[in-house]
Amino acid sequence: MTVIGADGRPRCSWATSAPEYIAYHDDEWGKVIREDHGLYERMTLEGFQSGLSWITILRKRENFRKAFDNFDPERVAAYGQDDFDRLMADAGIVRNRLKVNATIANARALLELEPGELTDLLWSFQPADRPAPKTSADVPATTPESVAMSKALKKKGFVFIGPTTSYALMQATGIVNDHLADCIAR
Repeated sequence: MTVIGADGRPRCSWATSAPEYIAYHDDEWGKVIREDHGLYERMTLEGFQSGLSWITILRKRENFRKAFDNFDPERVAAYGQDDFDRLMADAGIVRNRLKVNATIANARALLELEPGELTDLLWSFQPADRPAPKTSADVPATTPESVAMSKALKKKGFVFIGPTTSYALMQATGIVNDHLADCIAR
């Protein structure tokens, strides 16, 4: 079900409880991203969100960008122990060893690919057209495509990218459109 916001516009029900949610929903979520750098950033942020509220990540997003050199894969891939220690001491981000290591490992995996290969790989899992979800209960946590995407990414050396995180990545980057049927962003 959509919710009518204070501005009188219908939005997906998850996107109305905080200004950060409203801005993210209206301006970014579900917008098409077809370039490796943007997809790497979203993959990283979705990984950091795992087990946490998305609002936590949104509120720390600029800190993440600063801490991880604006998600420049070449710079992140070159991180060593000093960088890891710096990140683990940075209260402005989520300090989780597995997630920090995954960010570095995934930058390295990305650099093993040809330019544009990550984009092509992720978008190859775009499902066929399907009806717009009418309620949030109609939005799955995983799909056969997200399971397959997760497996394909792991074969390419990516880590901390299970089917649920893969599906969240698909939603965030426009690979699927899970805005509810009567949402203004559809």
